[in-house]
Amino acid sequence: MIKPQIQAVTERIIARSKDLRSQYLDKINQAKSSKVHRSVLSCGNLAHGFAACGKEDKSILTGLNHSDVAIVSAYNDMLSAHQPYETYPQILKDAVRETGGVAQFAGGVPAMCDGVTQGQPGMDLSLMSRDVIAMSSAVALSHNMFDGTLMLGICDKIVPGLLIATMTFGHLPTVFVPAGPMPSGLPNKEKARVRQQYAEGEVGQDKLLEAESASYHSPGTCTFFGTANSNQLVVEVMGLHLPGASFVAPNTQLREELTKAAARQVTRLTPQSGNYVPVGEMIDEKSIVNAIVALLATGGSTNLTMHIIAFARAAGIIINYDDFADLSDAVPLMTRIYPNGFADINQFQEAGGMALLFRELIDAGLVHEDVNTICGQGLEKYTQVPTMVDGKLVWLDGPTQSGDIEVIAASGKPFKEDGGLKVLKGNLGRSVLKTSALPPGAEIIKAPAVVFEDQHDLDKAFHAGELDKDFVAVVRFQGPKARGMPECHKLTPPLGVLQDKGFKVALVTDGRMSGASGKVPAAIHLVPEALDGGLIAKVQTGDMINIDGQTGELTLLVDEQELAQRTPAAFTAQHEHSGIGRELFGFMRNNLSDAETGACSLFVKDNS
Repeated sequence: MIKPQIQAVTERIIARSKDLRSQYLDKINQAKSSKVHRSVLSCGNLAHGFAACGKEDKSILTGLNHSDVAIVSAYNDMLSAHQPYETYPQILKDAVRETGGVAQFAGGVPAMCDGVTQGQPGMDLSLMSRDVIAMSSAVALSHNMFDGTLMLGICDKIVPGLLIATMTFGHLPTVFVPAGPMPSGLPNKEKARVRQQYAEGEVGQDKLLEAESASYHSPGTCTFFGTANSNQLVVEVMGLHLPGASFVAPNTQLREELTKAAARQVTRLTPQSGNYVPVGEMIDEKSIVNAIVALLATGGSTNLTMHIIAFARAAGIIINYDDFADLSDAVPLMTRIYPNGFADINQFQEAGGMALLFRELIDAGLVHEDVNTICGQGLEKYTQVPTMVDGKLVWLDGPTQSGDIEVIAASGKPFKEDGGLKVLKGNLGRSVLKTSALPPGAEIIKAPAVVFEDQHDLDKAFHAGELDKDFVAVVRFQGPKARGMPECHKLTPPLGVLQDKGFKVALVTDGRMSGASGKVPAAIHLVPEALDGGLIAKVQTGDMINIDGQTGELTLLVDEQELAQRTPAAFTAQHEHSGIGRELFGFMRNNLSDAETGACSLFVKDNS
């Protein structure tokens, strides 16, 4: 029985999305075909489409009675999470061929790493890369050769971009193929400690690099519960992964067998299988609510607040901040994974992982069970664990209780009664505050503002000793239209140092913080942004600001008459729109919607 508050949010999303969802379903119905899609191609079209194939594959594709599966991959060997994908295409092709079909590598998509670009000019491209990935995937699938899709991607903007494309091509069955996390390295708590030591000048760059390299040390996803691993959790909860596939380590037999099984599974969903499951019909409003619930129950990345809005919109489903807020009030925090605890994703897996999380969410009435997945209707299959038995992949019943109650809460005894995400509202606008990782009492602060136009200026002020006091850092002109909405994660160490000294500090910004952030109270994703008429552009150093993560208040405590007389600050960093490729993205930056509508450039005309 679904919890009434969750049912109420679901019903209002369905009502709000009725017209747009209907238009979307009509669109994908028109794109469906009872035959293989390549049957509409002329002989010249088809000849081009399989010219490079081997004799056997050409024969299959000529026959027009077996599926052709597209492989879209974010492989590159600079990103640890995506490096394992190097060998996947051949594994997938061989597995699909065993079913009588063909798989073709349809296209690659770019994959940038926020961990590499944090605090660097390239970070200004990070969020916009999501839309580029969606468009790149669309180009890959535009040939109308394909009857299903295998999506290979893991990290921050890559999975959301692939999901936008997946929903856009909603007439195609789609399975996502993960690669898994790297083994545990230097504990996240120790890594954070060394970062703060470096910020205070207690250790040098050599010690910092040593700690970072011990943390990020091998192929696989970074082990903290940031955006990458939040992506994996959300995709599995929506039923787009095979059960238990998200957090199995790369370069293991189990990982390879899951990869083969994913390839076979997509062929069972095409029209030719007799069990046609177009992904745009499979993913509905209930699937999206389940994704948000799981994100909140685990204290996942705030970046997903924008990404879920964007890919839901691609499926004709309209989500807003209020949905996240009301679901957070109804969903307890059930896990402690860094940054809202000290465990990493491997320890979460050992404590019971996704199978136990599914069981707890189902038993508590927190998710809709009557949803479709790539494995059929319902979520019961996802309470099972993939295992190798006598050299074969099988799914066995998963755990029924936590293997570590410090990581996954004991049944009925959550770490917090809410999901740890608060939407703040007030004269400054609307923003998101992640409370799940905050120390007790940190969610409420009233202090004078210290205004910065650039995140690097805050770091300079910190090292100059100008910030040893209670204050609210206001870092503006970081929003979508100003800079493409870069993350401001580099602010975490200096603000964390000040917090540890006993000062009450917080951040207000129209930019983002990393999915790994959480120790410092941060009102982020502020709308409207400074460059779009937001009051944040009128804030002056010394103005009192009240942030209340309990009541949901974000208020600039300045008389309205005085505010009316102030002139908004001017954006003076246009010179930062060039260099490191940023000059190529002006058209996209100018068309990005605000954070509450997904900070997306792809649906501008009807984002109202």
